[in-house]
Amino acid sequence: MTTTTDIGALITQTPGICGGRPCIAGTGVSVRRIVIWYRLGDSPEEIQRQIPHLTLAQIHAALAYYHANREAMDQAMAADEAEAERLEREFLESQQAN
Repeated sequence: MTTTTDIGALITQTPGICGGRPCIAGTGVSVRRIVIWYRLGDSPEEIQRQIPHLTLAQIHAALAYYHANREAMDQAMAADEAEAERLEREFLESQQAN
């Protein structure tokens, strides 16, 4: 008898884990981290080589979650990037003032 996995159980979103962002269940790997490598052109197999404790099923589940929630994830990622740029700008300005 074969065992099946509910793919919905592969992605979780819990306050305090991965900053409350969606992540691969049982890991500290966020869906966002997988998506960033995917956007850089890495295949699921290449991503797995970078994070070998993940299975291909977990990586594909992260990508499926992203594609199913693309608009919301893209907005959240853009907001995170804008905040990082703002903080970097503030830091550089404070360094120049010293």
